[in-house]
Order: sequence, then C-alpha cells, then structure tokens
Amino acid sequence: MKTAAVIGLGDISVIHIAALQANPAIQLAAVCDIDASARERAPKEVPFYQDYRQMLADVRPDVVHICLPHYLHAPVAEEVGAMGIHVFCEKPAALDSAEAEEFAAFEAAHPKVHMGICLQNRLNESTILLKELLDSGEYGAVTGLKGIVPWSRPKSYYDVKPWRGTWKYAGGGCMINQSVHTLDLLYYLGGTIQSVKASVSQLLDYGIEVEDTVSARLMFSGGAQGLFMATNANYKNESVQISVQTEKAEFSIIDNVLYLLEEDGNKKRLVEDAKLPGTKFYYGASHQKLIAKFYQAVEQETQDYIHVKDAVMSMRLIDAIQESGRTGQTVRL
Repeated sequence: MKTAAVIGLGDISVIHIAALQANPAIQLAAVCDIDASARERAPKEVPFYQDYRQMLADVRPDVVHICLPHYLHAPVAEEVGAMGIHVFCEKPAALDSAEAEEFAAFEAAHPKVHMGICLQNRLNESTILLKELLDSGEYGAVTGLKGIVPWSRPKSYYDVKPWRGTWKYAGGGCMINQSVHTLDLLYYLGGTIQSVKASVSQLLDYGIEVEDTVSARLMFSGGAQGLFMATNANYKNESVQISVQTEKAEFSIIDNVLYLLEEDGNKKRLVEDAKLPGTKFYYGASHQKLIAKFYQAVEQETQDYIHVKDAVMSMRLIDAIQESGRTGQTVRL
C-alpha cells in the first residue's frame, strides 16, 4: 500500500481526497494547509498540518498531491521531488512556459521520482475513443479542430481568492485556470501546433489583471486549422465543446458525449463520459482514473502516466496566445 499526503485544501483537493479514499491501495496519511479552517475539507481521522515541511518530516509519504495556488505548483513540486518523494501536481504545471520548461528539466534530472500532472480529461471515455479513432487512420488525416469553453465566473470567485485575478500568482485567467484542459486536448488530438493568431480581452468589469475572454486561430504542423474560444463572461457554465474534422468524418464532444456526424446529417452517439456525483459537472470523473494510473506507475516503476514534459506544450500555447493578443501578430511556437 502506498501512502499519500495532500498539500493545499482548496476546492480541487476534495476531488483528490475522494479519489485517494476510494482506492484501497492508497492510504491518506496527512493533509496540510496554512489556513486552519481548511481542516474541515479533510477526514477528521487524518493528521492535519499547517507546515508542509513539518508534515513531510513527520510522515514521509510515498506521494504528495499538490493542490496549491498556481505560483506554488512548480517550486513546491521540485522541493518535494528533490527529497525523493513522488509528486502528483494539479494543473497548471507552472505559471508560464519558461517555468514549465525548467520543471520538465527537473523531472528529467530525477528519473527515479515520478512527477505526474493532472490533465485528467485525456482519460475521459470520449477522449480515449476519439484518440483511438483518429490514430487508427480509418478516417484520414485531421483537417480541422475546434474547442469552445463558454463558462461563467462571478466577481466573488476572484474576491474570495484574490490570487486568481493576478499575473504574479495565477499566471493568467480563463486560459490557465479554466480552459487549459481544452488547449491540452486540441494539441493531444490534433498534433503539434506551429502558430497562433489571437485576441485576448476582458469583457467583465471585475478589476482583475488577467484575461477573461480569448479567441484564437491555431495552425497545426500537419496542415489542420483550429479555432479556440474561451470565456468566463458567459451567463452560465455550459458544456465544453470539442470538434474534430477529418478527411472522411466529423466528430464532436458535446455535453460529455462523443458523436460521429454521419453523411445524412444525423449524429451517431459513440460514448458518454462517466460522471462524478455530487461535484461540479466540469470536473468530470477522470481524476480517480488518472490518480489510480499514477499510483500503479509508482508501484510498478513504469512511465505510464502524464508527465511534466507532456504539460509543457499547453503552457507554450497559452504564452503564445497571450503574446499574439498583446501584439496583434501571428506567433510561431
């Protein structure tokens, strides 16, 4: 049995803790947060710390889950990894692509330490099947992709945790926080992105530093064109929409269901993602699968999990979109 500890008891930690407790091969040994009131988010029987260094000295878990604000992801992960403790880190991997590259270099320099990044939507049933269909070659090459994230965040979302609206601590807005998963999937499904032309803006009068709305045209090295749109200025949270057109077919993921658009215009339902009862719909249910996969890799000493290096491209893409939005120019990656 592997032991786990969680650093940071914010909203997402609840999902990690539930996944750990649901896995009989894992024991949750300790949790940590600088805010004593956050102790309520963890099981009462689990030791609680306000100093993660003291926790690591006392408990020495096999794996540490990092559920901290963005600016602490890479630094704390590297500190823990340098101790020889495996790390499972929430998205994003870092504040920007430069820090992500440094994080990936740290990972490469510590091959005995497993360092996983939580890009769990790669394990959604819809993503797995769509990836298999595209890779099979049965439907020809990918010619176009689209990713849309029409979400809503009230001002209170930023007021309650002010770091979310700052460059220094969040690294960005709707891209790095809400839609990094969608950017990751566009790259994962479509291949290398070679250039972007984007518009980055604020539609909400919240007084925050970071963007709340983005639109971008993506050019893939294989010749496909892509469209990415994300906003926190919608009137409600709606389903992420992903579409992929190939030479012979068109696929779409809407409301967590993968469809094949047939020649007669009908949509053939292929698979639906599992749902996690009692949580926000956009969390999905794949945290548990990804966490189990990571622990299996730790146990069996394999490399079958999502590495830091796998998350670098999404950070490079976010930086390129931000640069294009500032300059109005096409940016090559």
